[in-house]
Amino acid sequence: MPAPKPFSRITTDETLLENARHGNPAFPFQYYYEDIWDFDFHCVDWHWHPELEYVYVQSGQAVCFVGEEKLTVSAGYGLLINSRVLHRLEAKSSTVIPNVVYSPFLLAPENSLLYQKYLQPFINSGTDCILFDPSVPWQGVCIHRMMEVFASQEKQDVEEIVTVAALLEFWNEMYQHKPPEHAISEEKVDRTNQIRLQIMMQFVQEHYQESLRLEDIGAAVHVGRSLALQVFQQGIHQSPISYLIEFRLKQAAKLLTFTEKTVARIAEDTGFESSTYFCRRFKELYGMTPKAYRTRYSRAM
Repeated sequence: MPAPKPFSRITTDETLLENARHGNPAFPFQYYYEDIWDFDFHCVDWHWHPELEYVYVQSGQAVCFVGEEKLTVSAGYGLLINSRVLHRLEAKSSTVIPNVVYSPFLLAPENSLLYQKYLQPFINSGTDCILFDPSVPWQGVCIHRMMEVFASQEKQDVEEIVTVAALLEFWNEMYQHKPPEHAISEEKVDRTNQIRLQIMMQFVQEHYQESLRLEDIGAAVHVGRSLALQVFQQGIHQSPISYLIEFRLKQAAKLLTFTEKTVARIAEDTGFESSTYFCRRFKELYGMTPKAYRTRYSRAM
């Protein structure tokens, strides 16, 4: 029986900023052809980046958590994710998503008319994302422009000028159909709750081995139980305690894979007071017992 294929994994810093560099300073653009099913836990986990991102669902169905929104994106649809917006993509089966991540400054300098007229209105609008439906004519045009971008990247000799031209056409189409509320504004979008969420998630990641209560998580950003719960529910559609348990289970999965520690010891090391409770929750998340998971994925030395 062949060894299981290693999972892809998103890595971030303590603020959930993605560590990966997308492109290079001379051409800050990167094309990816990925299957969500190939990622660890079958999800592109929570992260953000200063670049814009466009995702196209080529096959399958993606569940996308973007900012405070939860969207089910079917094959043929596209999704534009705004700069600095926290997001996560999940799938229940193979879901192929060609996507591009690029700096808006690839298309125009920040102080230029092009940037201020065509890009800044969306970036500063407070809109977390836009879903593109192929049955809506202008949105279908946007999807087609991005398909041209993908095609330009799949050639043996990539033509950067074709890529940029198609991206500009995409933004022109967006501009022609912008809603009135996207008027240019010098006001910065208030992302206080997103910052709070990132700090609380970081606090959980640093203290997950300890006995944590909802009050402890909220105290990391000086808010009470109810507001901490609200920020988590709006931001990642999950309670703080649910996120804590899921994070503990993910750490346990790593220990099962890379160490020879006993299941009871792993439960203790990841903050679970009862190994029985740990085993039950682990099976709920992974669909198998910790021992079965270790047998399948173990890479312990």
